[in-house]
Amino acid sequence: MEAVDLARAAALVAMAIYHFTWDLEFFGWAEPGLTAEGGWKLFARGIASTFLFLVGVSLVLSARSAMNWQAWGIRLAQISGAAAIITVATWFAVPDAFIFFGILHAIALFTVVGTGFVFLPWWVAAITAVGVFWIGQNVTAELFSSPWLWWAGLNPTPRSSNDYVPLFPWLSATLAGIATTKLCLRTSLPAHLRTVALPQIAKRPAMFIARHSLATYLIHQPVLIALIWCLTTVVGPPDQTERFVSECKRSCEVLRDGVFCQRFCGCMTDGMKAKGLFAPYLANSLDTAGTERLMSLRDDCSN
Repeated sequence: MEAVDLARAAALVAMAIYHFTWDLEFFGWAEPGLTAEGGWKLFARGIASTFLFLVGVSLVLSARSAMNWQAWGIRLAQISGAAAIITVATWFAVPDAFIFFGILHAIALFTVVGTGFVFLPWWVAAITAVGVFWIGQNVTAELFSSPWLWWAGLNPTPRSSNDYVPLFPWLSATLAGIATTKLCLRTSLPAHLRTVALPQIAKRPAMFIARHSLATYLIHQPVLIALIWCLTTVVGPPDQTERFVSECKRSCEVLRDGVFCQRFCGCMTDGMKAKGLFAPYLANSLDTAGTERLMSLRDDCSN
């Protein structure tokens, strides 16, 4: 169904926009923490929910006549392989926040779990979706602290990751897609959706992106990172003063009031620049003597 492909293409474009903003933040061109809070955080969750909802939609549509198990298995293997590549690549690139169970891992697992619900009444998927969401929001247990169970999402202290889409509560989106599609197939909505049409100039690239969604997902981020890296190389890195002050105030305000933190962080910034500590600190290359001078400056700025 073209409407589903168009929805998938829109989600992929939205994902690229979010990742581009995340990359700008990573390279220091955007405010620290920008994509982890507020509207950008909701935007990211909306994108993930859309992808997972569409997994449920696609499962139901693919099983309307007879499930093509060979195609199902090939697609599952492709997604699982891509997820493994993402894990290995991020393990080396960002070991402190590597992706051990991101959106591709979730799609692979939810494809397997969701397939069972395709052959059950819609209300079973709907009720289970509500239960999965509730558990994900309200239940944690030390049992799930084991790294082997992080995928469940019930760890009391989740490990940091650049993309984390665990079973609870995210399976609820796929189950909601299954339940919704089963209900919609009983109505005239599918017939109306078949009439959805885009101008050919927009439809052709949208359909190409949607039908090569896995390749698009894997390729777009390295391309965006390369573009921003080239920009940074040509024009030079952005001034890190604002970024440093923002991070300083964020950590300071955990323990002290805003007035103190404003003064303290300004003092630290000026002092570090005057003593030649600012650039080495940002590059994480302070030697022992530099660290001692930094601690002395911290004490002076605290008084």
